[in-house]
Amino acid sequence: MVVLNIMRDDNEPRASLLKKHVSPPAIGVLDLQGGVLEHLDHLQRLGINGTRVKEPPDFMNLAGLIIPGGESTCLSRLFYLYGMAETIIREFRRGMKIWGTCAGAILLAKSVVGEAPHLGLIDIEIERNSFGSQLDSFTSEAVIPHVSSQPVPLTFIRAPKIKKSGKGVDILLRMGDYIAAAESPDVLVTVFHPELTGCLAFHRYFARKCGLEPLDDTKVPAIDPTWDNKSWTRFARVSRG
Repeated sequence: MVVLNIMRDDNEPRASLLKKHVSPPAIGVLDLQGGVLEHLDHLQRLGINGTRVKEPPDFMNLAGLIIPGGESTCLSRLFYLYGMAETIIREFRRGMKIWGTCAGAILLAKSVVGEAPHLGLIDIEIERNSFGSQLDSFTSEAVIPHVSSQPVPLTFIRAPKIKKSGKGVDILLRMGDYIAAAESPDVLVTVFHPELTGCLAFHRYFARKCGLEPLDDTKVPAIDPTWDNKSWTRFARVSRG
């Protein structure tokens, strides 16, 4: 049997030694269903440690959590199947920031038209599938001063509409009769999908909201010219037979 003798300088504080083994704060992406890899791709481009979150232990050392777009009914069922709802609420109360895109925004809303709310962590009323079917998906662009000084591309896929906001919620983008992006001090919601474009502005904005330091636009522009719609595949697990 080989015994490893780990030496330490007795003059070095034990807390300092422990600190060396603590991973830097990360932003997790809830990896139950939906656009997980696209978010991880954007975070990496900004120099942010992004990690998949599949079960409660994965929440350790998260500064923020992204709940991606997907299918809100499916995601809500998986929440309770895997015991995630209670963990998300607990970590949120601890100080973890949360961003929900599309279905994620539905799950975070305090009120959902025609159904019971889920996490209820931001005071908005949201309506599912407000634009119609998948065939009614569309793209647009807008200037969102808090997020970027240049127009950012917007991709809406079976998108919901935020119908109204309550106390403590700031509207970041209003389009016609609905709100497309909003935030509270601890939660960000968008009904569109920044991760499906080359736009890094929202991921940079959320990272800063989490207290992290992403690469600024002098190093990585708000619209990354190296991105394409297959960039996320570098994170895909490839089976080798």
